[in-house]
Formats: sequence, structure tokens, C-alpha cells
Amino acid sequence: MQLVSGGELFDRIVEKGFYTEKDASQLIKQILDAVKYLHDMGIVHRDLKPENLLYYSLDEDSKIMISDFGLSKIEGSGSVMSTACGTPGYVAPEVLAQKPYSKAVDCWSIGVIAYILLCGYPPFYDENDAKLFEQILKAEYEFDSPYWDDISDSAKDFIQHLMEKDPNKRYTCDQALQHPWIAGDTALDKNIHESVSEQIRKNFAKSRWKQAFNATAVVRHMRKLQLGSSQEGPGQTTPTSPCHGNLLVPGDHHGSLSESCQDCCTQKSTENSLSFSTHHCPQSNRV
Repeated sequence: MQLVSGGELFDRIVEKGFYTEKDASQLIKQILDAVKYLHDMGIVHRDLKPENLLYYSLDEDSKIMISDFGLSKIEGSGSVMSTACGTPGYVAPEVLAQKPYSKAVDCWSIGVIAYILLCGYPPFYDENDAKLFEQILKAEYEFDSPYWDDISDSAKDFIQHLMEKDPNKRYTCDQALQHPWIAGDTALDKNIHESVSEQIRKNFAKSRWKQAFNATAVVRHMRKLQLGSSQEGPGQTTPTSPCHGNLLVPGDHHGSLSESCQDCCTQKSTENSLSFSTHHCPQSNRV
């Protein structure tokens, strides 16, 4: 287990006085490197979101660490992944649809994170949970003006490849790492700190975006949306991220993978549970 003391991703961005698209690109590259390592080892995180991205230290050049492996799963470990779990604003459409899914769900989540890092608000938002789920299921999101006017077309193209509704067409981590916005020089150097940090403050207040979500309500909404028969048994619910595995970061792979997340990935009951947390981002909060 590693101790991290650098704080959460959003807090660091807000505290900065200068923040650019290139900074966001470098952050996403770190996340892609870490998740690629997980995927190469057969691990699907299933709950990637900004609050699970922590800085290792307070140093300006500190690396990003991925935390909270409570919902992680070993792919191909004898059971098909179909449990609806994670945080609705970040989960892929196939998860909400309760279809069998793969590690591609993590790549969708990275796309959502990249979107937020460039504008400060989430791509999907609605006061009504059922409508929020409908947006995600249809992959309905936009690059709203004026918030995206100064963001490069390359960045938008990168996000669209990750937030692709069809998981078979969605970028893998390997493909994303080869995109010009990550591997090239298409990320812009213009300071977008004022706009992004203001939106982060408004849309991700801890009292709103970290609240727990009632799993029973999720099931009810899914039934209303006719998402198909549930894989869950009656009364089988668990809190979001019931346990915390060790932190993982590329270039710092001490010990075996089983040591890194053994407390989480070996939970036999994982695929017999439904777990969500959520936050709402009403459009009226934007300025």
C-alpha cells in the first residue's frame, strides 16, 4: 500500500494559476498509461472518475495515481461482466444497458474525464436520473459554445473516439495513446484556467458530486427505461467501492498484480451486486 499526499485532481487544477489543453493532454496520457497497464494484466477498473485520480505528492511534477479498486474485476476470470456498477456520469452505455461488457468501459470513462478536464463540466447532466441515463445510453453530448470555442478540433476528435457508443469501435488505450492530441503536438497552449476552474467549482462541489446513490432507485429507473432483464437477484446491493485496493501507476509497479488489488479483484460476490454513486450537473449552473 502506498501513501499519496498530493490531493485530488480537481483540487490541483483549481489551485493552478495557469492551465492549458496541453496540461490536460499530459494528464490524460498518464491515466492512459496506467489503465493500459491494468488492461494488459487483465484488470478492468470499472469506476474511473476524477475523485479516484490522486497526485502522489505536492510536487509540481507529481505523477497521477489511480485509486479505489473496490469495483475492479479480472477480465476472463470465469464470469461475464454485466453488472451495472460505477458512477452513472462516467459509465459506458453498455453498462447501463446491462449488456455483457469489456475493458472498453474504462476507455469510455477516460473520454468523459478528458471532456471534463477541458471544460469543467460533465458531458451528461440532468436533474432527472432517468433522463440522465437516456443521454448516456444514446451517447448524446455536445461541445457547447462558448466553453469549447477555444479547444482544438484534435481534442474533440480524441474525445469522440473514446466516447464512442459502440464498444467495438471505441478506442483502446493503445489507440488513444497514438492519437495526435496525446502523442503529437496538436494540444494548444492557451490558458483556459479561468473558465475550467470556475466550472469545476460550480459543477463538482463535494456536497453534490460525491453523494451516494440508492441502488434500488437505479433498478427502478432501468426498468422504466426497459433496459432488459436484470442480472441481479432480489435485494442484492452493495455500497459503491466497498473496499480499497493498492494504488497503481505506470513506472512504479512494485510487487505482483495480485498484490496490487488482491483485496478487491478476488471478491466472489462482485458480479452479483449493483452499485452506483452519482452527481447531478444542471445546465443552469453554468455561467
